[in-house]
Amino acid sequence: MQQIAALALAFAAFALSGVAATAQTTQPVEITADRFVIKEQQNRAEFSGNVLVTQPDLKVWADRVIVHYGNGGTSDIESFEALTNVKIQNADQTATGDRAVYDPKTRILRLTGNVVVVNDSGVVSAPELIVNLKTDVSEFSTTGGGRVTGVFTPDN
Repeated sequence: MQQIAALALAFAAFALSGVAATAQTTQPVEITADRFVIKEQQNRAEFSGNVLVTQPDLKVWADRVIVHYGNGGTSDIESFEALTNVKIQNADQTATGDRAVYDPKTRILRLTGNVVVVNDSGVVSAPELIVNLKTDVSEFSTTGGGRVTGVFTPDN
């Protein structure tokens, strides 16, 4: 699963540049949803209902997407969260799970709940996937139950 870090990096780039309206980005980001609510008292913005986030090389689907930001407003992203029926897709692979959280300060992406990552070289499923973008380490793990499973297809 060599491309997991690339998928996570694309998700992180989306989280940093796509959601923060004032952040610098070279790629356009389109977000569609049934509803968009800004909760200034709680420092959060929430997209809900059939959320689709699109960049040229990345798509993220979820029932809800929540951006938690600090006192600096939308340019001070503390975390990005995609909830329920999460699907992250780039040209090379697809990852699905119940919840994805990205923390830009630690540069850690955590995908949890029925995680499945599929690409040309195989399929890995696990209860949790943690990708550390600082160290380029991807770890599939269990959290008290289940097993990590993989099916790999050798190159011909």
